[in-house]
Amino acid sequence: MNSQPIGIFDSGIGGLTVCKAIHEMLPHENLIYFGDTARFPYGTRSPETLIRYARQITAYLLSRNVKMIVIACNTSSAAALPILEQENTIPIIGVINAGARAACKRVHNNIIGVIGTRATVKSGSYQKAIHAISPEVKVIQQQATLLVSLIEEGWINEEVTKLTITKYLQHMIDEKTKTVILGCTHFPILKATISKVYPQLDLVDTSEEIAREVKEILVKKNLANNSLPGKIELYASDITDTMHYLKSLFFNGDDVPVEKLTIG
Repeated sequence: MNSQPIGIFDSGIGGLTVCKAIHEMLPHENLIYFGDTARFPYGTRSPETLIRYARQITAYLLSRNVKMIVIACNTSSAAALPILEQENTIPIIGVINAGARAACKRVHNNIIGVIGTRATVKSGSYQKAIHAISPEVKVIQQQATLLVSLIEEGWINEEVTKLTITKYLQHMIDEKTKTVILGCTHFPILKATISKVYPQLDLVDTSEEIAREVKEILVKKNLANNSLPGKIELYASDITDTMHYLKSLFFNGDDVPVEKLTIG
């Protein structure tokens, strides 16, 4: 039994979907989440800057004696995960590899679709991760940045959101794609809506997949905590009305407070 917390960080608040998924799968684990909202978005930053941010946040989480770190940010996972793995001894994992592994296990028609932010798609990180596992798989990528704005407006089931989903995904459907990775931590909020528009799709929720990998690693390394119910600590470098709204949305109205924390 190990009661040390798990550290989770993201460029903003989308990673709360990862935090929520880990809490639901591992309710006894203590979680510390940091959203770097003051420096959001990360997609416009250079790799050197992203690595610097990731090192700063990692240093803070290590000061809190975490036993594991989850990078709940596609951009940071692509830029900084290999560096952080080399520099630290505790397990550090990112959402991209978890999503790619799950998609390769569930691939249909030898095609995998990926929707994400413009920066994630431009990086080609999912394509690289998928081809490292299954080189023969065709990867169709689509930036779907507008969906992030629609989610943050709270327009989850609106007609405009369904039309936007169609605009982004129809070409994948035309190519007989059935497996689609939700390559942005905001997108699990739209799973039900996407399924209404395209019920034939097998949606790979990276939040759920990384939660499974966290559980496997904790069990394998004998780091799991099985005593009292776990505590969640939420921190952000800037707190706005939008953050409070989305925190409530992600946690279904649960009263989990957010504290301001400046790192770097």
